[in-house]
Amino acid sequence: MRRTVVLPLASAGAVVASLAVAVPAQAHGYVSGPPSRQALCAQNRVPDCGQIKYEPQSVEGPKGLRSCHAGISQFAVLNDDARGWPATSVGSTVTFTWTNTARHATSNWEYWIGGTRVAVVNGNGQQPAATVSHSVNLGGFSGRQKLLAIWNIADTANAFYSCVDLQIGGGGGNPTPTPTTSPSPTRTPTPAPTTPAPTTPAPSGTWTAGQAYQVGDQVTYGGATYRCAQPHTALPGWEPPNVPALWTRL
Repeated sequence: MRRTVVLPLASAGAVVASLAVAVPAQAHGYVSGPPSRQALCAQNRVPDCGQIKYEPQSVEGPKGLRSCHAGISQFAVLNDDARGWPATSVGSTVTFTWTNTARHATSNWEYWIGGTRVAVVNGNGQQPAATVSHSVNLGGFSGRQKLLAIWNIADTANAFYSCVDLQIGGGGGNPTPTPTTSPSPTRTPTPAPTTPAPTTPAPSGTWTAGQAYQVGDQVTYGGATYRCAQPHTALPGWEPPNVPALWTRL
């Protein structure tokens, strides 16, 4: 005799519910200094950036791309050169710092200006630190340039992309001083003693999302005290214990 098995509605609903649970998106990494385009959006320095403002670390796409947005339509603003992105004044040698919110095993990091790869750094298939810095020589370039930084992951076919706008030669160098004639020595009157102006202490208090923090600022969170290690605007999920690249526990 054929038997019919009927599942209780509550059990069937539980099965469907378990299948419908979404897996949260995993964070990754981006160039935080000099600030990349997504970093500028996250810091509210460029308005109307859309979703990238909340997840600057998520510009992930197949390896081999040469775009700022990794082909992701919701991040297309990063590829818009007409947005008036602020350019950081730098010298001929620049230190680029990555903030890695998920530390993937790394094949290498590449740095491109136009069709020229100006630097490549081997990752040796190792897991990087929460922050990684590379010194890159840009001596063959000057003026305003858009640099594309790429983090190639070792164990997937994907990479992470960050575009950084630079004004090369606009600062950071050591220009040759113009010769001047030494003036005749003159007697300098002794200034009257003055009372030094009081220094303003660094902002402190409880960590707050949406607050802009500078290096040296101190906050409390979860009963512990932290010092800001990198300038940034706090976002939900960037609580001090979660981002050691941004906060140092005291």
